Amino acid sequence: MISITNSGMYYHDNQFLPAEAASAIGLSEPASARTGTMAYQILNAHNTSGSMERLKLRFDAMASHDITYVGIIQTARASGMQSFPLPYVLTNCHNSLCAVGGTINEDDHLFGLSAAQKYGGEFVPAHQAVIHQYMREMYAAPGKMILASDSHTRYGAFGALSIGEGGPELARQLLSKTYDIAYPKVVAVYLTGKPQPGVGPQDVALALIAATFQDGIVKNSVMEFFGPGVASLAMDYRSGIDVMTTETACLSSVWQTDETVQEALTAFGRGEAYKAMAPADGAYYDAVIQVDLGKVEPMIALPFHPSNAYPIRVFRENMDDLLHAVDQETMRQFDLPKPPKSLREKIKNGQFVVDQGVIAGCSGGTYQNLLRASEILGHKPVGNGPFWLSAYPASMPVMMELTRVGAIPALMASGVSIRSCFCGPCFGAGDVPANGAFSIRHSTRNFPNREGSKPAEGQISYVALMDARSIAATALNGGILTAATELPEVPVDPPRQPYQFDCSAYDARVYHGVNHPQPDTQLIFGPNIADWPAQIALPDHLLLTVAAAIYDPVTTTDELIPSGETSSFRSNPVKLASFALSRKDPAYVGRAQAILDLEALRRSNPDAPEVAEALNGYDPRTTGLGSLVMALKPGDGSAREQAASCQRVLGGVANLAEEYATKRYRSNVINWGMLPFVAAELSAQNIQPGDRIYLPNIRSLLEGDGEKIDAILEQNGQSRTISLSLPGLTREERDIILAGCLINYYAE
Repeated sequence: MISITNSGMYYHDNQFLPAEAASAIGLSEPASARTGTMAYQILNAHNTSGSMERLKLRFDAMASHDITYVGIIQTARASGMQSFPLPYVLTNCHNSLCAVGGTINEDDHLFGLSAAQKYGGEFVPAHQAVIHQYMREMYAAPGKMILASDSHTRYGAFGALSIGEGGPELARQLLSKTYDIAYPKVVAVYLTGKPQPGVGPQDVALALIAATFQDGIVKNSVMEFFGPGVASLAMDYRSGIDVMTTETACLSSVWQTDETVQEALTAFGRGEAYKAMAPADGAYYDAVIQVDLGKVEPMIALPFHPSNAYPIRVFRENMDDLLHAVDQETMRQFDLPKPPKSLREKIKNGQFVVDQGVIAGCSGGTYQNLLRASEILGHKPVGNGPFWLSAYPASMPVMMELTRVGAIPALMASGVSIRSCFCGPCFGAGDVPANGAFSIRHSTRNFPNREGSKPAEGQISYVALMDARSIAATALNGGILTAATELPEVPVDPPRQPYQFDCSAYDARVYHGVNHPQPDTQLIFGPNIADWPAQIALPDHLLLTVAAAIYDPVTTTDELIPSGETSSFRSNPVKLASFALSRKDPAYVGRAQAILDLEALRRSNPDAPEVAEALNGYDPRTTGLGSLVMALKPGDGSAREQAASCQRVLGGVANLAEEYATKRYRSNVINWGMLPFVAAELSAQNIQPGDRIYLPNIRSLLEGDGEKIDAILEQNGQSRTISLSLPGLTREERDIILAGCLINYYAE
């Protein structure tokens, strides 16, 4: 099904050759042959540095949703922004229900509209579209680069190389700065064959994630999709695979383009944006993944990660063992005082029974997915038992076309609940299952609490990822887990899915103000919209107290700052910070706040006895106090900057890790003025909350080009030296940390 060559290969004459064979037939050296990839061509066209080794990129457009755009605009505004220098789309698909927190969600929406008017942006009101579907329809095109403050920013199926990042990176673009990275690895994903009927894009995506995530095969790389199998996939099908590449931990993705892409762009009214893209003969790739689409089976990703994926057939053959493993992981993830009911109790007469199905968002809510679901159900009822199914079309044009062809009435006649264009089921703010329930979803993630439960209050439920086709088959079977390929009649996914795009809903509601700022417009501030708290510059020396120590193999951004109902407070940095690590380490906020209060006292009264006691002999005028979060591998998952900014708001000055799960999380740490330390074999150090780390002359180290520091670890009444590193910091990144955060850096 999937084979991986994790070493350099040349693409020549429709096959892949190792370096020795390529040299024998006269192909260029790798440095030259890299220029033949599609990724190189796009990156080169957007690079301003003059060097392809260190890229300084400018993007064609940006997008944010209503969890992130307030903070981004506030950051850029505090740093001197006068207008949006590039098209900036503000969508409202995360807090759009306005169901939690009183007026504060709609207050954010009014702020967004006033900002689009004032600075010259595009504002997509609530319930019109989820962020990525709107960008596919209105902006994605071959050769373009798009940046968005959401981790699933992937428009590669349209030939656009797009990146999801934390808010500070978008603020940089709003300040006419660049996105700076080393040239990434480029990995070929070569598709052959065509999918079996009943196998959907989520199945292909989960198979790819399972094959690549654990070993980091494509981490921080660009995945480049091409090969004869691409022609067998319709536009929605390609996008459904593409959007899930985020879960491989890659940086971005791009696909070859063809008549299917051209037809889609023409339907969107943007046919002139099409251009053909394909790798050059002799292009060099850092690794190769070959996928035989015809051998992909219907898949299920068990809790609590998309990479925990198996063919449904394999899951059913090994249900007892695999569900026992999930039970054990539940206890580890949530630190529960006693085990919850075992998932093995959901095995009835040899079948696995689920409680809920959801087809939603940028991955599931596309036209083709929902059309197939309606065809599979065929007006047959999902029944009046415990199982229920809901569907969220990804945009109003998708909703309108599904209605026009009769799919929405058909789904409704089957008992499917049709919802608006909303991302909630992907992050825990919609369709929360019952306690102990098991939900199958065609959405993006199944991290802990992504379904909206509150384990601290004794609640626990579960999400598994599946494709819309098998979800519909399961609904047809009364909630008994069923692969779509098992049905006696399975609708086929054509390589070109007929689709009529009607833009009238956007014409009626979207505010189009790009390149037309109205400087006299007053921003509308609700009572929950607050400025970022002031941050201080890096002191000469630091004494850091460990406020949290996490020894999980990977720590997600959801664990650093919970998703779900907390999203209502994204525009209030201090309020939001009170939720930091609340599900992982509820004592973290109190520990960090105590250190923050001591640091405030040090700055106002360095001779205070409490300060002298805390510093224990270190100079209070040159030694700052701060907190530190230690995690073995933090930052998997979302691009949300608040995973880092909440630590900073609470006085965080550093992270300490063996490695960072994603580039975007490390960037967020740096942009919020925190030191991104790494150290080998952290597990052996047994660092615990309350331990302290002294960093002598840390400011001098950052002012120069040093990367290593001999720190002093104070632990259990003893002191010893440990070696910490700051590898790969650019001069600008050092200056941001020295200034205290990105806002301070630009203010200087």
